[in-house]
Amino acid sequence: MHDINDLDGRGIAGGFVASDEFRDAAKAQGDALGFHARAIYVPHPIQDRTDEEMKALARKAFPAVLDMLRQGQEQDAQA
Repeated sequence: MHDINDLDGRGIAGGFVASDEFRDAAKAQGDALGFHARAIYVPHPIQDRTDEEMKALARKAFPAVLDMLRQGQEQDAQA
């Protein structure tokens, strides 16, 4: 989040992609830092997915990632 905050401070759009499991942790870290990064949350779990499942998840999330960077809003990309 520090890197994303730095990018934002320089006028460069930033954000992150994480699975739903990390939503609360991202909020807690954002609260502690006083900065809430833009985020895309995808379904959890990730680690047991096949390469094809990961590619499909990425394809589905990609439009939301572009929108996040263009609009600066937190969004969900549910697969």
